[in-house]
Amino acid sequence: MKNKIIVQDTSIEIRRHEKIDFISLTDIARAKNTDEPKDVVKNWLRSKNTIEFLGLWEQINNPNFKGVEFDGFKNEAGLNSFTMSPSKWIENTNAIGIISKAGRYGGTYAHKDIAFEFASWISAEFKLFLIKEFQRLKEDEIQNKSLEWNLSRSLSKINYKIHTDAIKEHLIPMSVLSKQKDGFIYANEADVLNVALFGMTAKEWREANTNKEGNIRDYTSVEQLIVLSNMESINAELIKRGIAQSDRLIALNEMAISQMKSLINNSSIKKLGKM
Repeated sequence: MKNKIIVQDTSIEIRRHEKIDFISLTDIARAKNTDEPKDVVKNWLRSKNTIEFLGLWEQINNPNFKGVEFDGFKNEAGLNSFTMSPSKWIENTNAIGIISKAGRYGGTYAHKDIAFEFASWISAEFKLFLIKEFQRLKEDEIQNKSLEWNLSRSLSKINYKIHTDAIKEHLIPMSVLSKQKDGFIYANEADVLNVALFGMTAKEWREANTNKEGNIRDYTSVEQLIVLSNMESINAELIKRGIAQSDRLIALNEMAISQMKSLINNSSIKKLGKM
């Protein structure tokens, strides 16, 4: 997934690499030299302070970092004869904080910690604006994820109302029943969905999760919420057709298995979970 932010009229791309945001050093470098951004990155990498910073970051975050090779670079850094490129740094030290790809759609990207350090080398002002825009992007992503989650929850609640109305109309006899009996029928039908999707009733879940608050549906994934919403609508229709509960349970379970398999392999749903 790619995003872009604008920092002082410079467009900077952010891409996800192994579920972590990496910011384009090439784009940041254009704020200093529009024509030769690669040279800006290489000049930054020649600095002894840069090599020491990168080495420290890798030692903290990368258990496979090659310390011996790093020591050699650290001793040479700062000398007039010393040269460094992103690919050389990555290949020789097994670094993970920087990624570099050749080609038209390539470029050099770095973990935000490293990108902010590079931006500071460009200028303190640029670094502050970069941090501000990056934080704004993250806040927008959190808000969008919250809206999508709430939409799924709201959809589930709406379909649950349809579901319970169908129960009341087609399962509860016309004769007056006690409130307790009404409640038993509603709970029983809700558990048809619980068993079909989660493999257990609400009571069984509570007994197995005494340390958790709420109910089984409060701990669902986005995929499960979508399937649950669909199941509630389908079950309401099956109830209207007079299908026996045991037959509905089998049909709903088959539906849950099929839809979960489909959603787990759906790239759009995966993006929702990563946001």
